[in-house]
Amino acid sequence: MSKTGIRRETRALALADLFTSETRYQNDRPLADRMRPATLAEFCGQRHLLEEGKPLLRAIEHGRAHSMVFWGPPGTGKTTLARLIARTTDSHFIALSAVMAGVKDIRKAVQEAEQHRHMRDRGTVLFLDEVHRFNKSQQDAFLPFVEDGTLTFIGATTENPSFELNNALLSRARVYVLKSLSEDDLTAVLRRALLDDERGLSGRYTISEKSIRAIVLAADGDARRALNLLELAADLTEGREISAATVAEVASGGRRRFDKQGEYFYDQISALHKSVRGTDPDAALYWLMRMLDGGCDPLYIARRMIRVASEDIGNADPRSLQLTLNAWEVLERLGSPEGELALAQAVVYLACAPKSNAVYTAAKAALTDAREQGSLEVPMHLRNAPTRLMKDLGYGAEYRYAHDEEDAFARGVKYFPDDMSPVKYYHPVPRGLEIRIREKLDEIELKHRKTQAKKTRND
Repeated sequence: MSKTGIRRETRALALADLFTSETRYQNDRPLADRMRPATLAEFCGQRHLLEEGKPLLRAIEHGRAHSMVFWGPPGTGKTTLARLIARTTDSHFIALSAVMAGVKDIRKAVQEAEQHRHMRDRGTVLFLDEVHRFNKSQQDAFLPFVEDGTLTFIGATTENPSFELNNALLSRARVYVLKSLSEDDLTAVLRRALLDDERGLSGRYTISEKSIRAIVLAADGDARRALNLLELAADLTEGREISAATVAEVASGGRRRFDKQGEYFYDQISALHKSVRGTDPDAALYWLMRMLDGGCDPLYIARRMIRVASEDIGNADPRSLQLTLNAWEVLERLGSPEGELALAQAVVYLACAPKSNAVYTAAKAALTDAREQGSLEVPMHLRNAPTRLMKDLGYGAEYRYAHDEEDAFARGVKYFPDDMSPVKYYHPVPRGLEIRIREKLDEIELKHRKTQAKKTRND
């Protein structure tokens, strides 16, 4: 064979090896990565952002990118949307993760963006995943380059931007809220992956509708998780049919979305608290079980319910506080899951109990006065006098011991500071035990008035 023929054959073999390597690389990538939507037509979910006339859709269709932050749970398309925006605007795309990146990586990205801007007249989209993990100085590092147009910034976060991102960054970026994918969206994602010849499973497997729904439910609104579960089930399948048993195995043990100390954590505990306050035991039980299923520490919920017992029920049913304390003790003694039933009992009792925030409101009002009125002196008749000197100075003088008086009540005695007019903080509500408390306080108030009126006449 001539030298020319040898070179041609060598080149052909090299191209064949390159093609084989590319194919192997494509197949080695996770199914969720291979099935990442390349066009808006393939994108599932987020209709509230991608409907006709919405700002985000207009930006993508017209090729005009602006700085933005995508806020939403995992697997809802944040990274995909960023890539689509870069592609439709013909922008250079740089992806960083705040988990691994630092200021040095930002500087490198800026240099790369400046090269594309000056040498190719091409903009750059900087996508920063988990942006909430950057501290203030790291977030500030790329602001000047967003300001002068060197970078179009797109951040992704699962945490509330209001709490996690600098105001300076938020003022330069529009926040888009992404929602968990619906069951229909996830079903469409799985079916496309099963049938896709180039990137998916190429119709090599069959699976029942019941099994698809089992994967959808286990994925809990997360497209990436759904595709990972499908791929795992396919890997465990020897024939063509992905059995229900295989799906049940890969889908078992998955918990519902619940990020401790994150946005969903506070949303769900808020929903539980407000369901109890709203006297809806069924909704309260649902949110309780959502949190427990997601891995929340039941002792945290017990502590929160103790707060509810005082804040929202108070003296309308004082037993609420004791019953909730009992549930906490049961949890500490028995642990989970046995103790969780006692917690459920307490939550239902609190939800059904008569509601009163009278003590809570009174305490806040009294605290305001205590802070604003200064250090008013304790009246002499209310001071303790353990020594002779203190008695000589008038401590405790003219104090009337309530138990020595009729009905154990000293009529006409003032217990507020001398320089402060009495204030009525506590207003019992006409519900539960506070009905009786209100009657008792009204009776005491009437006796005070009669004593004061009699004193005025004698003066």
